[in-house]
Amino acid sequence: MKIENKKHVHLEPILKERRNIYMEKTAKQVKEINEKQDSLKKSGPHPVNINARKRLKIIEGQVKGIQRMVKEEKYCIDILTQISAVRAALDKVGKRILRRHIDNCVTNAIKNKGEKSKELIDELMELFSKEEI
Repeated sequence: MKIENKKHVHLEPILKERRNIYMEKTAKQVKEINEKQDSLKKSGPHPVNINARKRLKIIEGQVKGIQRMVKEEKYCIDILTQISAVRAALDKVGKRILRRHIDNCVTNAIKNKGEKSKELIDELMELFSKEEI
């Protein structure tokens, strides 16, 4: 075996160079893949918005059901129960969107200490003064 190794000793620099080229290429590909994944995270709808849209579709179905109940003159308490359920579902969606707004928009504005931070806080205060969330 040692004799075979000596035969290929002259190939070691070439193999080492090829290995380095492969590793550089692989590192470059990994970097490109990571950049693509990062850009995909930044683009497209936020997961909270995706979830909100799904929930709003369900709520839309509930509202259509309430319309049908009113048209068919169902028992008033049953209609009011469904209206209460829709309100609760809308409140839940609103709270999740508010949480996202505070976690992202407001927090980033405060970190940057710009005029935008005061505007966002004023918006929140106005929102809270209009209605309960």
